[in-house]
Amino acid sequence: METKLIRSEQAAEGTMSFHFERPAEFNFKGGQSIDLTLVNPPETDDEGNTRAFSIAAAPYENEIMITTRMRDTAFKRVLKTLAPGAPFKFEGPFGSMTLHNDTAKPAVILAGGIGITPFRSMVLQAAHDKLPHKIFLFYSNRRPEDAAFLKELTDLEKENPNYKFIGTMTNMTDSKMLWSGETGYIDGTMIKKYVTDLAAPIYYMAGPPAMAAAMRKMLNENGINDDYIRAEEFSGY
Repeated sequence: METKLIRSEQAAEGTMSFHFERPAEFNFKGGQSIDLTLVNPPETDDEGNTRAFSIAAAPYENEIMITTRMRDTAFKRVLKTLAPGAPFKFEGPFGSMTLHNDTAKPAVILAGGIGITPFRSMVLQAAHDKLPHKIFLFYSNRRPEDAAFLKELTDLEKENPNYKFIGTMTNMTDSKMLWSGETGYIDGTMIKKYVTDLAAPIYYMAGPPAMAAAMRKMLNENGINDDYIRAEEFSGY
């Protein structure tokens, strides 16, 4: 499909959101992704002109939004400089890391850094649709300055009584902002503080490969079978 850039904005330090026109025929579920392609970019590299991005917009929103860390690659350099109206192509949606149907099972989401993008889509849609799922979103960052959508995800608790947001910061010594939430890495102790029965939920994870591996190991050690874990790695951003 073809689309055009609407606008871009800073979402956190070193992180930007890009908004695109949404074709009327394009439908997706929260948690899915697209392959986005630059059209005739002024520069390219060995990785090519296409990248996979989770859709950060919720299905009820009328735009396609992606949010990404801004590494120094040809793709990201071009993406950052394009003006509104710039043409793009995309394919999708892809992926099956979508919210489960069994409303009796809670959803426990473990997100690290830019791994939050598919879950913004998922939890906003759940609130919009007034789904009865119990949802616990654990969101780990180094500092509040690095955390995209932090206020929005916190405020969502007011809209959805079935949703609990647990933010945690691992390096507040380098932060200039106040933080009253959790600190340290997500672990079994932190999850048990909010989730009474660890065996009941479906678990969703997205973040850097090392974090995803650590989270899976932690869950397995707490008796959670891989059948109840849905994971996506964000390598390279």
